[in-house]
Amino acid sequence: MTTTTRDLAGLTARIAAIAPGLRVETGPGATGPYAYDASNYRVLPRAVAFPRTADDVVAVLRACREAGIPVTARGGGTSMAGNAVGLGVVLDFSRYMNRILDIDEEARTARVEAGVVLDALRGATALHGLDFGPDPSSHSRCTLGGMIGNDACGNRSVRDGRTSGHVEALEIVTADGVRAVADHSGLRAAEPGDAEAVRRVARLEADLRRLVEDNLALIRTELGRIPRQVSGFQLQHLLPENGFDLARALVGTEGTCAVVTAATVRLVATAQASTLLALGYEDVVEAAEDVPEILRWSPSAVEGMDEAIVATMRARRGADSVTGLPEGRAWLYVELEGDDQAAVNARAAELLEALKARGRMTGGRVVETPAERRSLWRVREDGAGLAARLVDGGESWPGWEDAAVAPENLAAYLRDFRKLLTSHDLTGVLYGHFGAGCVHVRIDFDPATEAGRAVMRRFLTEAAALVVEHGGTLSGEHGDGRARSELLEVMYSHRMIAAFAAFKKTFDPEGLLNPGVIVDPAPLDADLALRELPLVETTFGFPHDEDGFAGAVRRCVGVGRCRSDAGGVMCPSYRATGEENASTRGRARMLQEMVRGEAVQDGWRSTEVKDALDLCLSCKACSSDCPVGVDMATYKAEFLHQHYKGRLRPRSHYSLGWLPLTSAMAGYAARPVNALLRGPVGRLLARLGGVTTQRRIPAFASRRALRRTLRAAKRPGPAKAVLFVDSFTRAFRPEVAGAASRVLAHAGIPCAPQDGLCCGLTWVSTGQLNVARRIMARTVAALDGDDRPIIVAEPSCAAALKRDVPELLGTQAAQRVASRVHTLTGALTDLADQDWTPPPLPENVLLQTHCHEYATFKGRRPADLLRRLGVRGVDEAEGCCGLAGNFGFEAEHYDTSMAVADLALKPRLDHLDGRTVVADGFSCATQIDHLAGGRDIRALHLAELLDPAAD
Repeated sequence: MTTTTRDLAGLTARIAAIAPGLRVETGPGATGPYAYDASNYRVLPRAVAFPRTADDVVAVLRACREAGIPVTARGGGTSMAGNAVGLGVVLDFSRYMNRILDIDEEARTARVEAGVVLDALRGATALHGLDFGPDPSSHSRCTLGGMIGNDACGNRSVRDGRTSGHVEALEIVTADGVRAVADHSGLRAAEPGDAEAVRRVARLEADLRRLVEDNLALIRTELGRIPRQVSGFQLQHLLPENGFDLARALVGTEGTCAVVTAATVRLVATAQASTLLALGYEDVVEAAEDVPEILRWSPSAVEGMDEAIVATMRARRGADSVTGLPEGRAWLYVELEGDDQAAVNARAAELLEALKARGRMTGGRVVETPAERRSLWRVREDGAGLAARLVDGGESWPGWEDAAVAPENLAAYLRDFRKLLTSHDLTGVLYGHFGAGCVHVRIDFDPATEAGRAVMRRFLTEAAALVVEHGGTLSGEHGDGRARSELLEVMYSHRMIAAFAAFKKTFDPEGLLNPGVIVDPAPLDADLALRELPLVETTFGFPHDEDGFAGAVRRCVGVGRCRSDAGGVMCPSYRATGEENASTRGRARMLQEMVRGEAVQDGWRSTEVKDALDLCLSCKACSSDCPVGVDMATYKAEFLHQHYKGRLRPRSHYSLGWLPLTSAMAGYAARPVNALLRGPVGRLLARLGGVTTQRRIPAFASRRALRRTLRAAKRPGPAKAVLFVDSFTRAFRPEVAGAASRVLAHAGIPCAPQDGLCCGLTWVSTGQLNVARRIMARTVAALDGDDRPIIVAEPSCAAALKRDVPELLGTQAAQRVASRVHTLTGALTDLADQDWTPPPLPENVLLQTHCHEYATFKGRRPADLLRRLGVRGVDEAEGCCGLAGNFGFEAEHYDTSMAVADLALKPRLDHLDGRTVVADGFSCATQIDHLAGGRDIRALHLAELLDPAAD
C-alpha cells in the first residue's frame, strides 16, 4: 500500500506488514522527548521506531521511501549540533540494538550494534586488557552509532584521534533498503545471494569511484588539513592513495548517506601506568600558550576549562566537590601514560618543572590518588551541563561549541575569539580538548527573542570566518548538524560543496536521510527550541529560575547524564526500564512540550505528561547528579497538584499521602489495628487504597512506645539541639528516636525532643500542595524563634524541611528553620565533640544511603562518617532502594520498584557475607525487610549502630 507523507496510519501499517514485531510509536507522549537532543533545536518527529534487527531497519527505510517520509538515526541523543532530530521517523538504536556481538582479543577488534553505549563496550573489552580509544565526555551514555555518525573524539584524542581512525567495517542499510558492508576496500552486499542487492551495491560503488576521480585535486587540497577537520564529508579516505576506504568515509556523515546498524572497530591496549597533572593559569589563553610545549612530551590528554565550570560545580554539589586544583582561573589537565609507573611519574615531574620555567602557570601539581583523579575528571566531563546553567543563574547555549584549529594556533585563535565575543556583548564559557586545538564554548545567546536570534546569526557567521582565517574547522568533534551546516560555504569552495552534495545524492537520491544537515542545510536559526513563553502560575516558587516553572523545566539541555548507570544515583526508573520517557531528560522534555503548548495542548491536564511522570520515584537524585540541577521530584509534585486540582485523585494519594494523620490515629490503638491489617481485611483495605498486596504493611507503634523510649533516653542538662521526631519515626520505629537521643547526648549534643510536628513530605510527593503548605506553616511556626540546630533522624523528612519547606512557603521564617536542619550524619560530622568516641563498630557494613540525603545534604555522607569512625569496609549500594516512599507501595508501581532494587541493593543483600546492614531511611529499611524474604536480615539505623546502650 502506497502512503502519502500525511498518512501516518498508513505508514505504520506498512511497517507492521513488513516487520510485524517492530515497535513503532506515535503521538506527543512518544514523540515529544525525541523532538530534542542536546542542541538548540526542536523538530517534532511523526513517529519513533525501535528496531531490534537490521531487517527492522530495512523495513522502516523501505516503507518511508514509499511514503516519502524522512528518517533520522539516533543513538543516545546527546548531539549538540542538532544531528539527531528529524521531522519524519526517528530510529532509536539505543533501546534494543545495543549488543556486543563479538570481541576478538587476538585481532584486537570488536563487532557491535549501533546502539551499544561506549562504556558498555569499554567494560567488556577491559576484561581482555583492551579499550576503545576515542572517549567523549558523554562516554557513559553516547552510543557507538552516534560516535560514528559525527566522528567523535574525546578527552584522549591527542593519543587516539577520531572514531574514523578506529573503524574497520560498517554494516549499513542504504536509503532504498539494501543491506551492505563498507570496509577498507569499498562496498559489498551483505547478502551475496541477493542478485538485485549485489547489482545495486556495485552500481553505487562505481558511481562513488567516478565521483572521486572527477575531484581528486579538490579533495587533496581542501580536506584532511588538520587533525580535527570534522566538518563536511571526509572524502579524502576515498583517494587512491588511501585505498578507497569507504568505511572511514562514511564516518562523520551524520546519518545523511546511510544508516549504520553495526560496526567492527579496532581496539587499543589499556595503558599500564598513568598520572595526571593539574595546571593552573590566569586565563585560558595563557593555558593555550603552553600547549605546544606540553605536546612535545607525548601526553595522552590535554584538557582545558575556565573558572566558571569549577565555580558552578562547587555551588551545585558543595565546596568539597572540587578539590586538588592549583590556584588559578583556568586549568589544564595533562595525562601521561606508559608501561612503567615510576617512569611515568618521572616524566610528569620533569614536565612540571619545564612548565614552571616557562613562567605562565599560577600553580601546578601531580594528582597522586586515583580517587582524586576521578573527581577532577568528572568536573571536566560534566562541562557541557555545568556551563549551561551557571552560578548566577545565567543560561548559555551551544551553536559554536565545537570549532578547532591546529594546536599551535590555539592561543592566537582564542585571543581573537574572545575579542569577537566582546564585540557582540556576549560571554562564553570555555573548555575543551586543548591538546587537539578543539575548543568547546557555551555562549549566553538569547535565542528566545527575535533580536537575540539576529545577534546569534551575526556572531556565528563572523565566528566561522574567524576560525577559517586561523586555518581551522567549524566542527572538530560534534559534527555540523543544524548548527553549522549552513556555514560550510564559509569554509569550503563552491566546488567542494557541490562534491558533498553529489556524494550524498549518490547514496540518497531522494534526500530522505536526515535532511537539512550538511547538504541542502536548514537555516541555522530555524527550528530553535527556545522562544518567549508566558509565565506559568505555580504553587512552588522556583526561586532559582528567572522564568519560574518554565525556566525550571528548561534547565534540561539534553546532555543525557540521566541515561547513564556509571556512577551517581539518578535516574532509577530509566536504569530499570531503559525507556527514554522514563528518564529525567524525557520527562523534562515532555514538561517543556506542555509549557510550549503545541504538541501537548491540554496543559496541566495532559495525560501524556502524567504518563511520562508516572514512573518518577521522586528520589531527588537528579537535583544533585544532573549537571544543570533538574529537580524532577519538585516538578512532578507541582504537576500532580495542578493536574488533580478540583478533581478526584488516585486512591493511593489519599491512603499514602495522608499517612502521617492516619498513622497518628493508629498509634492510639496500635495492637488491634495491626492485627486487623495482617488478615483479609488488611488486604481488602490495601486494594481499596491502591496499595499493593505484595508487601506487608509495616506495623504501627503505639504512642506509649514513643514516650517510653524518649523517657529512657533522657539525659540531664540543657539541650543544645532539637530532635525532630518525624511522622515515620513516631509511627513505625520509635526506638530510633531513643537511640538517636542517646547517641547525640553521648556525642556532646543533648537534644530536646520535638514531637507532634510533620514536614509535609507525603502531601508533597502526592501533589497535595495546599495541604502540605498548611502542615508546613504550623511546623515552621513551632520551630522558629529558636537558634538551636534541628536534628532529624529520618533523611527524607530532613530533606523536606531543608528544601521543600522554604521553596513551598517562600517565607523568611521557613528559610531560618531550614538553615538549622541537620541529618544525624550531619550533626555527628559538624556538631559532635572532637573527643567523642563511638562504641565498638563492625568492620564491614552494607550501607543504603537514602536518595534525599544524598541529594540534599552534600558533603555529609553516612559512608564518609562511618569510615571516619573506623569502619574499614563500607560497601554502599549506590542508587535508589526502589521503594521511594509511596512509590513502591502503589500497586501499579510494585514491579518497577523491585526492578530498581535489582540494580544494586538486592544483589548485595543476596551476597551479604555477614556484613551489618545500615539504612537510615524508613523506606530503605522497609524495602530491605521485604527483600530479605524471611531471612534474618534487619537494617539498622545509624543511631542504632552507634547507640552506646546497645548490646
